[in-house]
Amino acid sequence: MDLSELTPSYIRSIAPYQPGKPISELAREMGLDERKIVKLASNENPRGIGPRTRAAIEKAVGDLALYPDGNGYELKLALSRRYGVDMSSLVLGNGSNDVLELVSLAFLSQGKSAVYSQHAFVVYALATQARGARGIQVPASRYGHDLAAMAKAVEADTQVVWIANPNNPTGTFIPSSEIEAFLKHVPERVLVVLDEAYNEYLPPDARADTARWVKRHPNLVVTRTFSKAYGLAGLRIGYAVAHPSVADIMNRVRQPFNVNSLGLVAATAALDDMEFVAKSYAENLQGLRQMAEGFDGLGLSYIPSYGNFISVKVGRANDIYRKLLRRGVIVRPVGGPYELPEHLRITIGTPEENEIFLAALAASLKD
Repeated sequence: MDLSELTPSYIRSIAPYQPGKPISELAREMGLDERKIVKLASNENPRGIGPRTRAAIEKAVGDLALYPDGNGYELKLALSRRYGVDMSSLVLGNGSNDVLELVSLAFLSQGKSAVYSQHAFVVYALATQARGARGIQVPASRYGHDLAAMAKAVEADTQVVWIANPNNPTGTFIPSSEIEAFLKHVPERVLVVLDEAYNEYLPPDARADTARWVKRHPNLVVTRTFSKAYGLAGLRIGYAVAHPSVADIMNRVRQPFNVNSLGLVAATAALDDMEFVAKSYAENLQGLRQMAEGFDGLGLSYIPSYGNFISVKVGRANDIYRKLLRRGVIVRPVGGPYELPEHLRITIGTPEENEIFLAALAASLKD
């Protein structure tokens, strides 16, 4: 007997999430020197972590034999003070991906549906399917969310709408005024999840105090992460801001100790290191310009991005991806569920890494 047959069909039909290829794996496959490989595939911060964060981690290492604070009090207190929200409105997760899963676990089930955009972060579809709920994908507009169409797509059984802003992998951005207008049109019974993983990379005039919106929009959940601008991808820590009643339900399905000790102390320290975040933003902006100029020089079209990555149209993307791998450069093809078979998504690296990629891309296009 095939024991997999004991699982629901909607579980068996899930296509597992494919992360960016690790440096060590490419080195083994191609016989390359790990030190010479450039990885621009997973939207990590090339600056690493800030000095305050490193000091906090080193101080906490001695306590690793103890379980972490299951409630994350110190981090919740810091987030509460930073964003002016009640601690009862906060939910911590093993990365923001975990928080998204908590939403699906708490609010989706068989017989329910969720709405998301074409080209949006694939985890929305995966989390919806994992609960046996029906996914409603709305065609994108200029590679981004068509909020008017998404509002119309809401059906009687819809319980969640997923919105990424900026969106991964396209980098598109929706002005806050349009998000608020959308919230006013969506039924109050529908939970709207606003995924702001790349919020810190937005220009200052584009940022909105969305965390405070939950007080006037009880059906709004705002999710953010420390994996990107704060450089803590390896420690996996994210959070959600929601109405206390929604946060309470999410915390009921959250696993005990779902955030590790180092993640908690590192995130608390990183939240206070705004100088590091400001420099990460400035260097990323410079890198986006560097990439855009490089693509212009190669005659390639690209999607203007508000994140720490950029997607470029290269034609036979999988072929170019493999040629780049042979040259020791890892990027991310975004075909498959993302439905962008001619595009590659490239994380913004250091100026040197960006130059290495652009040179490798130029050579790969000529092969």
